[in-house]
Amino acid sequence: MPETNRIEYKRELNIDVDIEKEVIAFLNYHEGGVIYIGIDKTGNVVGVSDADGDALKIKDRIKNNISPSAMGLFDVVVEEREGKEIVKITVASGSEKPYFKKKYGMTDKGCFIRVGTAAEPMPQGIIDKLFATRTRNSIGKIRSNRQDLTFEQLRIYYEEKRKPLNSQFKKSLELLTEDGALNYAAYLLADENGVSIKVAKYSGTNRVDLIENNEYGYCSLIKATKSVLDKIELENRTATQITSKERIDRRLWNPVAIREAVINSIVHNDFTREVPPKFEVFADRIEITSAGILPEGLSEEDFFDGVSIPRNRELMRVYRDLELVEQLGSGVPRILESYGKECFRFMGNFIRMTFPASETVAPQVTEQVTEQVTEQVTEQVLNLLAVADQTGRTSAELMALVGIKHRPTFLYNYLQPAVDKGLLEMTIPDKPKSSKQRYVLTALGMQMAQKIDKD
Repeated sequence: MPETNRIEYKRELNIDVDIEKEVIAFLNYHEGGVIYIGIDKTGNVVGVSDADGDALKIKDRIKNNISPSAMGLFDVVVEEREGKEIVKITVASGSEKPYFKKKYGMTDKGCFIRVGTAAEPMPQGIIDKLFATRTRNSIGKIRSNRQDLTFEQLRIYYEEKRKPLNSQFKKSLELLTEDGALNYAAYLLADENGVSIKVAKYSGTNRVDLIENNEYGYCSLIKATKSVLDKIELENRTATQITSKERIDRRLWNPVAIREAVINSIVHNDFTREVPPKFEVFADRIEITSAGILPEGLSEEDFFDGVSIPRNRELMRVYRDLELVEQLGSGVPRILESYGKECFRFMGNFIRMTFPASETVAPQVTEQVTEQVTEQVTEQVLNLLAVADQTGRTSAELMALVGIKHRPTFLYNYLQPAVDKGLLEMTIPDKPKSSKQRYVLTALGMQMAQKIDKD
């Protein structure tokens, strides 16, 4: 893969490589980017001789030579490609632009921006404009209304990861304002605060019959996060389907995707609004709602592609230290591996994720259509086969024919199971998201449909 506006290659880390310049350019760029050490300009993997040593040097240089602080906005990891070790630096777009080299300050010698495949000096006019509009409304700059905070819970979590906090941890974790007072990030991570996260459970598919209303909070946000994860895990029951060949156990929701969604909703919640994220469990779905909209400069397309602009970089730093978050921008792609973009809804002041529960098992078709068709199918799939044909219909047409208005429910309870079972197939399988995509009955699906008609 050649270099792009978001990918930079460096053959090695030496005195001629101005790594700060490249990182600053991506921090100031609206999409961020990735820098690889150990790959030449043509894209050939050459490797590095001391990957771990280079990684430590890079972390130190970014930490000490760039302002405002880039902590929480970058990852440095060692990867193996073609049997060789390389260093990968993932940089998120920062919210406190312009970023610059401390040595030169906010000048064209210190500020850079990504232009095509190169890091170019930033014109002074743009520097002045960015500084004038720099985000000030952040949890790192807001003074906590309480200054008598304690952090024993946070200390315990760090000790569990063998990363004990020293006497300067408030400064190193950026829990202080510029004048040395505890900030709102410190308030959220303290042993006691006024923030409560609710997990509500309803017996049906609407908010009429509330059967549980759990509150997790008034404590370190890390502890509250773990409590929410434990509760959602408890609700994520295992459904069992018995077929003629095997027993199939399936969780109601993909546990990896749900975990990512829970943590993302908390880490990226706009706490400056003093509105915590909300979790709701229904009979047929989970809804997760977080406060805030997409950061300025981040489109929905960028969001789904994994472009990351951390809203609360101080929280992101701590969550990564405690291994609750892996690499920058990995959360949404992990969710999309199991659920479609339709699960996300962008509202005026909130972002909501909706995850349909896996299909429930319907009565088994008692007579064999063929020797191959012996496994159970759901009522939803049977209803879908009844309206499908061999000429092809779009997903929207099929959804309308079965009378379902909630697209995620249709995709994961009707369409995807039918495709997985080999009853429906795509007319353009190599382009699953094509606007011209149609779904047709397979031979097996046709036999099943005929069986439905006879019954």
